[in-house]
Amino acid sequence: MNRYVTILLLFGQVAIFGQTNPSTATDDIKVGLVLSGGGAKGFAHVGVLKVLEDAGVRIDYIGGTSMGSIIGGLYASGYNATELDSILRVHDFEELIGDQLPRKAYSFYQKENEGKYALTLPVANGKIGLPTALSKGQNVFNLFSQLTEHVHDVDDFSELPIPFFCIATNLETGAEVVLDKGFLPEAMRASGSFPSLLTPVVVNDEILVDGGIVDNYPIEKLKEKGVDFIIGVDVQGTLDSRDEITSVPKVLMQIVGYQMYKGFDKKIEETDLYLKPDITEYTDFSFDKVEELVQVGEDVARNNFTALKKLAMRQKKNNFRKSVSTFDLNRNIIIKEVTVSGNKHYTNDYVLDKLRIKANSEVSQKEFFEGIDRLSATGNFESIHYKFSPVNGGKKIEFYLIEKKASTFIKLGAHYDELYKTGILVNFTKNHMLLKNDYLSADLVIGDKIRYNIDYFLDNGDNWSFGINTRYNSFEESLARLSVEDPGRSIEIKIPTKYVDFTTQLFVQRDIRNNMALQIGGEHKIIRVYSDEVLENNERNYYEKSSYFNAYGKVMFDSYDDKYYPKRGFYLDAQYKMYLFSNNLYDDFSAFSQLSGKLGFAKTFFNKLTFQYISEAGITIGNYDLGVFNYHLGGYNENYINTFVPFYGYDMAELSDLGFLKSTFMLRYNLFKDNYIITRANFARVSDDIWNSGSIFEDTKSGYAVGYGLNTLLGPIELSYAWSPDSNKDFVYFSLGFWF
Repeated sequence: MNRYVTILLLFGQVAIFGQTNPSTATDDIKVGLVLSGGGAKGFAHVGVLKVLEDAGVRIDYIGGTSMGSIIGGLYASGYNATELDSILRVHDFEELIGDQLPRKAYSFYQKENEGKYALTLPVANGKIGLPTALSKGQNVFNLFSQLTEHVHDVDDFSELPIPFFCIATNLETGAEVVLDKGFLPEAMRASGSFPSLLTPVVVNDEILVDGGIVDNYPIEKLKEKGVDFIIGVDVQGTLDSRDEITSVPKVLMQIVGYQMYKGFDKKIEETDLYLKPDITEYTDFSFDKVEELVQVGEDVARNNFTALKKLAMRQKKNNFRKSVSTFDLNRNIIIKEVTVSGNKHYTNDYVLDKLRIKANSEVSQKEFFEGIDRLSATGNFESIHYKFSPVNGGKKIEFYLIEKKASTFIKLGAHYDELYKTGILVNFTKNHMLLKNDYLSADLVIGDKIRYNIDYFLDNGDNWSFGINTRYNSFEESLARLSVEDPGRSIEIKIPTKYVDFTTQLFVQRDIRNNMALQIGGEHKIIRVYSDEVLENNERNYYEKSSYFNAYGKVMFDSYDDKYYPKRGFYLDAQYKMYLFSNNLYDDFSAFSQLSGKLGFAKTFFNKLTFQYISEAGITIGNYDLGVFNYHLGGYNENYINTFVPFYGYDMAELSDLGFLKSTFMLRYNLFKDNYIITRANFARVSDDIWNSGSIFEDTKSGYAVGYGLNTLLGPIELSYAWSPDSNKDFVYFSLGFWF
């Protein structure tokens, strides 16, 4: 009887497992895993991998497309599912795809002159074009490169811990490209280059984009790799009905879907175990739903757990997924060699100076990627790829750069305020115009007040750079005042006054670690201040009509994390200017100088409430008795020129003297994203003796404001109500767009 029971049990094992006891089997089952594309929905792949590991299934080959290539490539490089889950949770993929760079990555010159353009358009072959994508994907590549550094020396993907391939599309021909050799992070980046979102990638002289266009579920290619059993995870959507096609992105996705879903039923039939997570509530851009998407992947795999366990028992040897967490992402990099290729218009010294790396040195991971950010922030390169290779106890770093094809750009901006009224900014920028590393930037403001600003700058990084600036600025405001006698009292009449400034500067500048700069230069300034309403002999009445020749030096420091609404950081702008010569209107000029400075810092509490303090001061040294270079306080503009200084609660230039001392206290509450409630209190002493023998608080003027700010693509929009208890005046201030 026992013999018959034994025979029945043996037949039962064969029926269940399809073979004899796995520990004594001579055959083995090779399992292939195919992972489809689907954008953020591909996070569900990680949930499936977690269950595969729990079931003990050994993966022998992985094929993927788009997000499937990213998850599959990282898994193939040695990460286990738990580590992949952690990677997804600690990174903000919306920020990565947006290619946002920290402000500290930009040079000091860029910090001063950027932040005023809402739109940038490349110009090539005399035609204005559009960017090829919303993001060049540099931050995405940086992450892939960092996570796969331990396999940078593997150029045949069949030699990875798990053999791997992915699919891309040749943008020129539309042909399918199988990437099973080369540089893993580059292959992952190419396969996931969603058209219009991420720029194409050049690999082996082919321009590649997202593989989902030609094959979003590459099961046929996986079968060719000799696997016996294929698990397929499909996170694709479906074609929309006519009522659902309601936008341009929807139309584009529908068109792409024609090829993507063509013949897909056959692919399902060829899949031994087909897993379709429930992703109906999610889109390709649900990057903020990591936890939910990983869970739906787990759910669909758990529903098939019995089948997965049976599959694992059919495998001769089940691999244990070793963690690669011993690969320290925070360790130092010992650099033995550095090579740079692809830079035609920018010198090696320029590139390495931005990176701040050199052969036979050591840098931290943090310092290395800060260098990549700085080079990327120049805007001169379409892509910055790099590869680490072990050599002589350290690393050889090979940089492969692709310069932007367009070296000419048109940039646009718009602004409104009560002084300059409406202005449309048109900028022309030309890189490497005369020399390598240089650029020309010309701003023309068209609107109620015509202005221009032209910069030429030769950027030598942390070495001394050279610059030329010329600007024309004009506005009209009631600056001049006449005192007239009225029966029983004296009254002051404000006169509409035109102010014209034409300034040219030549300077040298030394940047120090991007946050600090020293500038020394010479300046020629022409000032015209006049009124058409007060005439003498039918001629304009000039209050100032002079040319000045000056020398100046500046020390600047800027570590603010945002130009307009900083949450943290410090700011310093200190200048000493000597007015040496002049052919002034009254021919009574004597040399004088001015020392002025602005110091500020910002600190945020609870990630919502920011305290910002700004202190400003200026003094005049020498026998100066012309009012044009007095310090003029009042108004709210952030684009004042010369010695005009904003002061809430007073008219523009209402307070004026040879010196001033001012403090501004600001509380800014981040109500929700890009929306702020702002309160300000400013105090100033305006006098030819700002210290007043130590009594600096005597005769102090004050003003207060409360307002609302909104950060938009055009720049900040602010509406404020301001008042001063000194004069019982109140004001409503409004501004729209970047200040320029």
